[in-house]
Amino acid sequence: MARIGYARVSTVRQDEAPQVAALIEAGCDEIFQERVSTRLPAIKREQLQAVLSRLTKGDTLVVAKLDRLGRTQVEVINCLHELQENAIHVETLDGLINTKALGKFAPVVVGMLTGLAEVERELIQERTLESIAHRRATGGDLGGRRKSYTPEQAELVRSLRAGGDSFRVITKKVNLSLGAVQRILA
Repeated sequence: MARIGYARVSTVRQDEAPQVAALIEAGCDEIFQERVSTRLPAIKREQLQAVLSRLTKGDTLVVAKLDRLGRTQVEVINCLHELQENAIHVETLDGLINTKALGKFAPVVVGMLTGLAEVERELIQERTLESIAHRRATGGDLGGRRKSYTPEQAELVRSLRAGGDSFRVITKKVNLSLGAVQRILA
């Protein structure tokens, strides 16, 4: 009856260390961790597959939050159903889920929680798209990489190149990087 932890973050900018530390504190005997988006199907999340194949009857899978197991309500519920079919318990560190304590009500509670998380994700995406549309319509800042040169510098680069100057000479005359000069002339 082992307690096995699974930590996952979606991007290289995120750090799974806080999840790992919390799993250690929660008494996990073994911890699997990875950096992979849930946009990949579960079968391609190697450490998730490793932890699922490691679990045996009576074990408890411990995750920081339920959304670490999947992106959609269906995916999470299917994962939990399969674990429960094999008498494997699931516990979240945020305290929302403990299938051992919930017993037969676990699927109902999990369904509600994952459904709410999915709705929240969709609302965030909708608000983001609305914000971008508004900024585009009103000439607002859309973010992205800023140009490292002024329009005057760009015009000077074009005229120097038309005059036959090499890229190296242009970079020195205009005080721009080679990459900036290449972007202007592309």
